[in-house]
Amino acid sequence: MISSKNNPKIKYLRRLARRRQREKEGHFLLEGVRLIEEALRSGWPVKMLVYTPPPGERAGALLELAGERGVQLMPVDEGLFRELADTQTPQGVLAVVQSPGYTPEGLLAGGASLLLLVDGVQDPGNLGTMIRSASAAGAGGVLLLPGTVDLYNPKTIRATMGSLFHLPVLGVREGEELVARLKAAGFLLVAGVPAGGLPLPAVDMTGPTVLAVGNEARGISPWLLQRADILATIPMPGRAESLNVAMAASIMLYEVVRQRMACSGGGGSLE
Repeated sequence: MISSKNNPKIKYLRRLARRRQREKEGHFLLEGVRLIEEALRSGWPVKMLVYTPPPGERAGALLELAGERGVQLMPVDEGLFRELADTQTPQGVLAVVQSPGYTPEGLLAGGASLLLLVDGVQDPGNLGTMIRSASAAGAGGVLLLPGTVDLYNPKTIRATMGSLFHLPVLGVREGEELVARLKAAGFLLVAGVPAGGLPLPAVDMTGPTVLAVGNEARGISPWLLQRADILATIPMPGRAESLNVAMAASIMLYEVVRQRMACSGGGGSLE
């Protein structure tokens, strides 16, 4: 059992708490029994499972599953584990997971017809909720433009409630190039704006569609608004001035669901 803070593996785990290091190494930390179960069962590349013995019944079953998958198991002292954990009441298991190699080319080749484009959202809970909603709505993927909060921030991961492991989510470096590629592939780019746009239900989103949402305070970047095919606004007959960006994204996604179910008679895939 490891109990020293100076152990090289412990130092590596500490480094993965920083976004820059996660991006450099191509690995991130995943904490908690349920999320690690989801990662393993979804075939994600789990490289190491760190735990405090003796594990509980569910954690023990997780260790057994990880061992069957060839995952390296590393027991550590409970006090040391608490220092590594991001949660206030850790469950005694965390994993090192390799980031998947998603690419825009692969996403388009997979035949996706509904994508969510996230421009500069800063709150990890908002991003995680949008990923969860996109998965529930049957979207083919989520694209993160530069300036968006880290996908592998622990709070983002927890907010996805495991949906991270069920659809492609990827960051892109060149936003304008990506948008040009999406439009060349026949996607309609619908940008959500708080006011002044076409009422969302009036926008025909039954064909290939990219829904764009922006920063909590500033909204969508001017360059992206200029390239949008349609600016759409969620009707709000009540007295609220605005909606949380994650709520707005969810409403937009489910308007697409509504339209496509109406066209298909209630069935069919959205991807």
